Amino acid sequence: MKENDNHPPAVRDCRVVCAFRARLFFLLFLLVCPLGRTRSDSCLDRPVLHPGERLTYELYFKWGFLMPKAGLAQFSVSEARYGNLPAWEYRMQFHTVGMFERIFKMRDTLTTYFSPVQQLLFSDKRTDEGGYYLADRMYFTPLSSGETSVRSLRHNRSGLRLDTTLVVGGCAFDMMAATLYLRAIGWQDLKVRDEFPFRVVVGKDVVRASFRYTGQAVVSPGGRVKYRTHHFFIDVYDPAFEQSKEAAEVWIGDDENHLPIRVRAKLAIGAVEVYLGDAVNLRHAFASRIPGVGN
Repeated sequence: MKENDNHPPAVRDCRVVCAFRARLFFLLFLLVCPLGRTRSDSCLDRPVLHPGERLTYELYFKWGFLMPKAGLAQFSVSEARYGNLPAWEYRMQFHTVGMFERIFKMRDTLTTYFSPVQQLLFSDKRTDEGGYYLADRMYFTPLSSGETSVRSLRHNRSGLRLDTTLVVGGCAFDMMAATLYLRAIGWQDLKVRDEFPFRVVVGKDVVRASFRYTGQAVVSPGGRVKYRTHHFFIDVYDPAFEQSKEAAEVWIGDDENHLPIRVRAKLAIGAVEVYLGDAVNLRHAFASRIPGVGN
């Protein structure tokens, strides 16, 4: 007998749900993805951490004409202490909403600490998806060779599952620190077709990817406010994406804040869209917004 399926078409096929689950968190990384040429003196060559800044993003799962809201992510910056020393705390909190709460509830938190000169010190990621819990911690230590030593530990409810040390050349990031690398890059050197390779440490893996700049564009996420942006395609060389070439694309606001305005990632079935919601206490004027209806 055929089972009665009352779910919306967007969630009837288990492959859709599994694909969304596998990539949703990775998309949060793409939302704040790194960009820029590696520098030997500093990875973050201009101030980007601003106390009290808070950004909110809405995530949607697009399936044909349907696009239900999947979750909300909030990024915040605050002054803190790491050990007994002054530091910056940069945090992201994510939770699912709507029908995705019934399919698989997610409560994820990423917290990073930086020195006063914006050197990455520590990363903590907590994943809570119903009965599934995972905690990842990474300690970043610069080496005299110019490389970075990253000690990565992973725990679940049963105890320690991973304890390894990686050595990464150039600027090494976790998912969160990559956001700041993007925002530290100026527009003056950008040329159409410029490519920017980067690496991010995720557990015991180093994810390789690259950006390809295509030029300026005006976007209106969700048909609301219009923004002047810079557009990039993202090539991701990771098993989480079946399609490496143009696996995702991102639109970055064309002002001194360099905020991601919209992100789109392709899935095996459908896509995920991310839109900027609120932006509070920015360092610079939010000049990428185009005056008019919705502003």
